[in-house]
Order: sequence, then structure tokens, then C-alpha cells
Amino acid sequence: MNRTEKLAPGAPAADGFIPLIVPEIRGNEWKFVKECLDTNWVSSVGSYVERFEMMVAEEAGAKYAVATVNGTAALHIALLLADVQADDEVLVSSLTFIAPVNAIRYVGAWPVFIDAEPLYWQVDPQRVVDFLERDCLWNGETLRNRRTGRRVKAILPVHILGHPCDLDPILAIAAKYSLPVIEDATEGLGARYRGKSLGSLGSAGCFSFNGNKIITTGGGGMLVTNDDKWAARARYLTTQAKDDPIEYVHNEVGYNYRLTNVLAAMGCAQMEQLDHFVRAKRMIAENYRVSLSSQPGIRVPEEAAWATSTSWMYTVLVDEKESGINSRTLIRELAAKKIQSRPLWQPIHCSPAHRTSAEISCPVSEALHREAISLPCSVGLTTVDQHRVIETIVNLVGKRVGSLN
Repeated sequence: MNRTEKLAPGAPAADGFIPLIVPEIRGNEWKFVKECLDTNWVSSVGSYVERFEMMVAEEAGAKYAVATVNGTAALHIALLLADVQADDEVLVSSLTFIAPVNAIRYVGAWPVFIDAEPLYWQVDPQRVVDFLERDCLWNGETLRNRRTGRRVKAILPVHILGHPCDLDPILAIAAKYSLPVIEDATEGLGARYRGKSLGSLGSAGCFSFNGNKIITTGGGGMLVTNDDKWAARARYLTTQAKDDPIEYVHNEVGYNYRLTNVLAAMGCAQMEQLDHFVRAKRMIAENYRVSLSSQPGIRVPEEAAWATSTSWMYTVLVDEKESGINSRTLIRELAAKKIQSRPLWQPIHCSPAHRTSAEISCPVSEALHREAISLPCSVGLTTVDQHRVIETIVNLVGKRVGSLN
């Protein structure tokens, strides 16, 4: 293995199993959580909630942040802030985890699926522009889908795998038609787009802190924005829309979406380590790139000149014709050798859960889903274990390539 730099020291996993991605708990997590337990500040009020919000807002380059129970809740609230209503339409990436599309349906709106672009695997900005310019009608106030007649109300690009979408064309066309842009930056905390942090480039940004994200609170999410009115309303809606500080008066339907102080405490400890986590992820990605880029039938991900990726989930493409093995067979054979890997999400335009949404062609997303395999990339992945992953892939693919020749 040609390694550019050593990873975390230590022996390989005791049972020989290499997981796909697990949390890294080695900072002040125990100390901060113990403080919550010792002081009884364990619920949705406490100093760590505010501190965590401030830390994420600073990282995202946003004025305001509102903590939520998970990333999906943040997306739901962001759509409400954007005044997305029943039977509206929202443009969204097809190649994504299902959460943002589910959130669109939570508010009664409909997704318009946009294909990925083939170079960096992000939502294709040209397809966004083409749909809005060619397939919609603008009357000076409202934009409507020519085919369905529905109002197009927002754009929800998803930054996948730690690499940012190319947002400038999307933001420009959104401004032309007064469309809010909600960034799903769930997988992009710590990434940069043209030197700027993700999450604050549109009207709002949403993050998740699930156990496999670059930092984790076990669960948890965050909505960030530069709009003071959006921030105040987000805080109102996520705390059951209570209108009187003493009496239980609620003028609207609200949501129990507030993050607990205990989980926020863990988030603060994790945020203290974010820069180190990003460096470790990028080092792991570089070691994979150097070792696998010359392997026939394996295509490693590229990083745009205008981007700094966190390489959150390191993913390669497997060309069956060149390698002699398809991605699903490789996943099974790695599993047999106690190495966990996984495919990308089923493109949401193909999902049975969203079969009633508009039919649309997304061939790039389908090809990426067919060929992609995500490899072990925990922050704490050791050099020994990464070497084993690489050598196993080289042997499994090399054996097939040899038979093809």
C-alpha cells in the first residue's frame, strides 16, 4: 500500500471486523455529559444547548442556529419557514438519503427530482436552471410547473458525501424567481464552497448529528440562518409554539423538536474536535485515492477546485466491465472478510415511498447508485485497518481483472 501519511495509531479491531463508520468519542464528552447529570440539567433547557448552537452557527458562518432533535426536524421546520404549502413543489436532489424528500411531503408539498452531475456526484445545477427556465411559467410573482400547474416554492439542494454542491448557479436562478434555497448540509459540516462554509449560503441550512456523521450527538440536528425572523420563528415552532411565558397558550400548531441539554453537551465536545476530524477524514480519503486510483475498474471521487470536501463517506465507483465484479458482489465479498461497506441510497425518484411524485429521468443518479460502494472511513480508522481494506479490494478486483485478460 502506498500511504501518504499515517492514520490513527493502534492495533486492528480486536475481532477482525472493520465497521463502515463509527463515532469518535475521545474529547470532553464524558466531562460535559456528567456535568448535565450532576446538575440535573438534562432536558431541553440548559447552557449546553445555547453553547452548541453558537458553535455550529460560527462554523456555518451564520448569525443564528436553532438546535433540533434530528436533521429531519430541521428540514421540516425550514420548509415551513419558507412558506412551502400543500400542493407546492420543491426542487430536490434525487441522489440523497430520503429525509429531505420525506420532509417535503410532511408539509403536503411535492418533490421535483433533479439528477446528479457525473463529475462530483452532486445535484446538477444546470438541470435546476433548465427546469425553472424551460418547464415553468413566471407571471412576475409566482412560478408554476407547466405540466402540473403547481406553484414552485423552493429549492432544496443536498450536499452529499461531504462535498459541496455548485451553488452559485442555483442561488442566481433562485434569486431571479424569489425562491428560498434550503441547504441540506447534513453531510457537509466542515466543508467549504469557494472558501465559504456550508449552511449559510441560502436562506437556511440544516445539519444532522446522527451517529455516523462527522460529529455526533447520538441524534440531533440544527437549523442555521442569517434571517432573524426565520430564527425566531424556528425557535417558536420547535418548542410547541407557546405564546405566553407562563400560561399554556398556543396560537399555532407547534412541534416538540427541541434538542436536550445532555445531547447538546456531547455536541459541544464533538465540535471542539471538528477540525481534527476533518483532517483525519481527508487523510483517509487521500490514502484511498493514492492506493486505488490506478486499480482497473475503480473510480475514486474527485474534488472540485472550488471545493473543500470533508470526505465524510468515502465512496468509489465500480465499473463491472473493467473490473469483472459489480458493486453488490464486492460488498458481499468484503463482508465475508469482515469488512463493512454499503451502496449509495436508492435514488428517491425510484423509491416506492415516493411513487406518486412526478416521474422524471435521472440517469446519472441511477448509474451512481448502481456502481457506488462506500468504504470504511471512521475518523479513528487505523493505518493497519485501512491497509487491510485496500489490499482486500485490490486482491478481489485484481483476480477478476486477471481473468478478463
